Amino acid sequence: MKIILAQQNYHIGNFEQNTAKIIESVHAAKAQGADLVVFSELCICGYPSRDFLEFEDFIRQCYHAIEQIKAHTQDIAVLVGSPARNPQKEGKDLFNAAWFLYEGEVKQVVHKTLLPTYDVFDEYRYFEPSFEWNVIPFKGRKLAVTICEDIWNLGDNPLYRVCPMDQLMAQEPDVMINLSASPFDYDHDEDRKEIILANVLKYKIPMYYCNAVGSQTEIVFDGGSLIFDGKGNIVKEFPYFQEAMDGVTLEELINSPLPLAKPEVLTPVTTLEFDHNIGRIYDALVLGIKDYFGKMGFKKAILGSSGGIDSAVTLAIACDALGSENVRAILMPSPYSTSHSVDDAVALSENLGNPHDIIRINDIYESFLKTLDPYFKGLPFNVAEENTQSRIRGNLLMGLANKFGYILLNTSNKSELSTGYGTLYGDMAGGLSVLGDLYKMQVYALARYINREKEIIPVNIIEKAPSAELRPGQKDSDSLPDYNVLDRILYQYIERRQGPREIVAQGFDAALVSRTLKMVNTNEYKRNQFCPIIRVSSKAFGVGRRMPIVGKYLS
Repeated sequence: MKIILAQQNYHIGNFEQNTAKIIESVHAAKAQGADLVVFSELCICGYPSRDFLEFEDFIRQCYHAIEQIKAHTQDIAVLVGSPARNPQKEGKDLFNAAWFLYEGEVKQVVHKTLLPTYDVFDEYRYFEPSFEWNVIPFKGRKLAVTICEDIWNLGDNPLYRVCPMDQLMAQEPDVMINLSASPFDYDHDEDRKEIILANVLKYKIPMYYCNAVGSQTEIVFDGGSLIFDGKGNIVKEFPYFQEAMDGVTLEELINSPLPLAKPEVLTPVTTLEFDHNIGRIYDALVLGIKDYFGKMGFKKAILGSSGGIDSAVTLAIACDALGSENVRAILMPSPYSTSHSVDDAVALSENLGNPHDIIRINDIYESFLKTLDPYFKGLPFNVAEENTQSRIRGNLLMGLANKFGYILLNTSNKSELSTGYGTLYGDMAGGLSVLGDLYKMQVYALARYINREKEIIPVNIIEKAPSAELRPGQKDSDSLPDYNVLDRILYQYIERRQGPREIVAQGFDAALVSRTLKMVNTNEYKRNQFCPIIRVSSKAFGVGRRMPIVGKYLS
């Protein structure tokens, strides 16, 4: 029995395109001699569909797609992910389901049991958990089919009370097949391998694991589908961040000549390593931009290029994703901009070959100050005058974006967003945040990665002290702790959810920890107004981190 996995990039709610892609792959798998082709979780409608699932018309289109696909299954079986209606009045109206199609019929529908509600997941909002478990008989074999989270309930502290595979093992299955939509973060690929290996070693049967690929707004799916033999060895590992289709016969996995694998014992990640998995982070950001623009029907981007590290890295990644000719950089020096910053920004665009313009804002800035002067009443220069420059730039960028149909890319990093070191309606403007889930020191690591073969980002941008250049001689260190220390504290609080006592116990200064956490919590109102952030960590700002704006804790 040859089983092929189809690792594909779907578009939420694009039923015509998704269905055509699936049908095309069914025929490609048939041509490769496959008996069964497996697709990823909720591939029919795209994942996560969120509140689209509350529309009956949306569900009706899912069922129509199933009807179209099953007509192509006369001599090949297909496993696809799609919502299924719950016939019982009690509970939610839908299941997250895997549909087994064969001989032009729906032979069986498997319901997902474990419905995650943590981080970016909110499945129990829409779906009812399965309450029965049955293997799928096919060509003399028994298939134990699960969906994503269903295989993640192993370990010392399980999140759920039921483990679907424990129920299915009573029916003596020959193989496990898992349909997944497992998002990327820079630690998750190793976690996946560990959990699949743990399943194989526990149940002693092979596993086919089909993951989705592609970006859906802020969530990036990295693919990396896996096929394990019954002894816990990886027989095939699919590429990351691209579509692929491949498979092996079940008999190869059952009769594998490889030795029994040993359980993986991964060292828990407890500290922030700035260059960890930096190549995959880069690929995730490129795919995040490419799919955001492609699936929304946008073609061109614009951003403010300051000669600083954040805008430089954003520009380089955007040029890779969209083509240099489709990314316009606007340099907007103010009275406090240094000449080397302008020169560095120009050199960067020349290296990348993207269009760039210089719009000096001195006169606009003076006009603003003159208009506000009677109301500022001679008070000393402060953040009001600084932020006016940033908001002028935001207005100019949005004006050009509106006029020429660009999408404004935001260039803020996670360190700035954490501490509120940004201007609402100024440098926090944008349609998509590229670096908002990367701390400042990770941005520097990305810059070095971009320059790994030749100098693309001018070395001076990487080496000079970071500055917003909104007042004479300004440096980020005037307002923020050293990034090398700040980023590590932020990581402990945001990603690892460590409190002040635990962070201080790691050797950080107590006063600095208190100040840092206060900055994070008192600036939630700014982040609540921010654009979508491409998620690359285990805890990004946005849909996966829900904090009250009005709160007293640590503020």
